[in-house]
Amino acid sequence: MKRAIYPGTFDPMTYGHLDIIERAAKIFDEVTVGVLDNKEKTPLFSVEERVNILKEATKDLPNVKIESFGGLLSEYCKAQDIHIAIRGLRAITDFEYEFQMSMMNSKLSHNELETVYLNTTLKYSYLSSSSVKQIAQFGGELEDFVPKSVAEMLYERLYKK
Repeated sequence: MKRAIYPGTFDPMTYGHLDIIERAAKIFDEVTVGVLDNKEKTPLFSVEERVNILKEATKDLPNVKIESFGGLLSEYCKAQDIHIAIRGLRAITDFEYEFQMSMMNSKLSHNELETVYLNTTLKYSYLSSSSVKQIAQFGGELEDFVPKSVAEMLYERLYKK
C-alpha cells in the first residue's frame, strides 16, 4: 500500500490545499493530511479547529485521514510508517524552500522519506493562506479561495479581535 503525508499548517485551509489533497488521493492508496502543531507559531486557528476544517472538507475522500502532529516530520513519518511527503509548488520561489526541507527530511530520516512535488493547478497558483487572511482582514470576498464555513470563521475570528 502506498501511503503519503501532506504536512502543513493549513491556517486556514484553502481551495489550493484541497486541490493538492484531492489529486494526491488519486495517486496514493492512503493520504494523511498532517496538521502541524508548531508551538513556536501563533496561528489564527487552533490545531483542533484546523483538523476539523480539513475533516469536513475531505469527508468525501475515503482514503484521506486528517491528523495533527508536533515535532519533526521525519519522526512522525517513521512512527506512522510513511515514506512519502507531498508538497505543493506554486512558483519557482517555493521550490528553493521546499528543496531544502526535502533534503533535511531525507537526511533526518536516513533516506527513508522521499518528497513528491505536485504543481498547483493554475487557477490556484497565486493562492496562499497568508493572502486569504489579508483579504479577510480588509473585508474582501473569500468565496473563490476557501469554503464558506472557513470564510465565516475567518471573519468572526478577525473581527472579534
